[in-house]
Amino acid sequence: MNLVIGSGDIAPLLSGKTTKGYQGLFRKFVSEYKPYYNATASPIDALRTGGLIEKKYIEMLPGDYFCQKKATFKEMDCLISSIDFAKMEGGKIVDFDELKTIYLPDFIDVIIPLTELTQPEYSAILKKSFKNNYNQVQFQMMCAELNECNLVFLSVDSYNDEGNEARVLNERDFYKFRIKRDEPVILEIKERGKIFQTIKDHFVN
Repeated sequence: MNLVIGSGDIAPLLSGKTTKGYQGLFRKFVSEYKPYYNATASPIDALRTGGLIEKKYIEMLPGDYFCQKKATFKEMDCLISSIDFAKMEGGKIVDFDELKTIYLPDFIDVIIPLTELTQPEYSAILKKSFKNNYNQVQFQMMCAELNECNLVFLSVDSYNDEGNEARVLNERDFYKFRIKRDEPVILEIKERGKIFQTIKDHFVN
């Protein structure tokens, strides 16, 4: 059985319990088939482009960053995060970047103005306007036992695969926002995770 909730499942996990998203998450959780994700082969333009751009972004990071590192929440091992770019020291995740691509007009109109704000100010806006992204990094910080991380928005102006594969990134193409641990959000994630952990314990033990 699958018996795993990933950080990418954050939206249905925190949605209403009668919604299709939440009920679909339950079905996936107890499914006999474990999902396999290949972003670069996705039919969804944004996901496919994100997968291609990740390969470019890692080239701009120091050598102690690694792609797609797993972190399991110690209190509930049904909650697992796959972290885009994790900084490693002594085999432990000590920081990370979570990368999100955003279409160029929105990057200019929405993201660039945030860079003029203080950390509390832009965090409040990201929490409201990019709720799923914000909650996802809270899930990831919970699993990795961190107090801060980077939420990174990178502009794209095309969903053409060949163009994105040939693209050369520069530092003006993205902005990093330092996000601090939000205990009320993490508490809500824990509360929602309890039923899934109970089910996993029932089947595993």
